[in-house]
Amino acid sequence: MTASLQKCRRIAFSLCSKLSQTGTIHCQRALHEGPDTIEELLDRHLVKKESNDDDDDENELLNRQRLTSTQREALSLYRDILRATRFFMWADNRGVLWRDVLRANARREFEEARFEKDPEVVTRLLIGGRDAVRQALEKLAEKQRQQIEKERDERGN
Repeated sequence: MTASLQKCRRIAFSLCSKLSQTGTIHCQRALHEGPDTIEELLDRHLVKKESNDDDDDENELLNRQRLTSTQREALSLYRDILRATRFFMWADNRGVLWRDVLRANARREFEEARFEKDPEVVTRLLIGGRDAVRQALEKLAEKQRQQIEKERDERGN
């Protein structure tokens, strides 16, 4: 197909160069005389292959890219969770650090959603996870501010 395309282009270019050598170009066209450009000519007269394989390959590539993108986002979220849990250094009632409890819960939730294929559900989980991390860090920062103010007030009195 590429060879025939190149052949048609060579013919068209040679016709154009012969016309320009004579110095006079007379173009009076009617609608039925043909296309305006070589691409229109080729599109009109060359047989196009209708192949579903290309569409399937393109769809598969898009799905892989989308999946890869969500995998990257999920990994990024998981790393953000691990980073955020560093700030939770106090123990719960059982004597286990909150950092370890939060990391175990995050791992469990990620494992449960590991084989989720629905992009809408995955997106909802990622957005919910990001929101939860942001809220937890905001609450932690607010509690630390309150603790600092409380200690300042105690020192001042």
